[in-house]
Amino acid sequence: MYKEIKIDRSNLTLMGVPFSDLKTLESTAYAIGTNMFEGFEPTPKGIELIRDYITGKITFGEFIMSAKDKAYV
Repeated sequence: MYKEIKIDRSNLTLMGVPFSDLKTLESTAYAIGTNMFEGFEPTPKGIELIRDYITGKITFGEFIMSAKDKAYV
């Protein structure tokens, strides 16, 4: 079942997680939304991890390790 996530374009937040620009916010929201149809259930921590990977704050390896450690919960 699809569950709506809160997107605030005026404050650049996705489920309360801040983004630095609208383009990154929208592309992240789109990616998360399409994965939700496959059963993905986003959390604020998970969105932070995705944001940090997309913006280059963490590497792909760090992203994968965080996923394996379930740091997104």
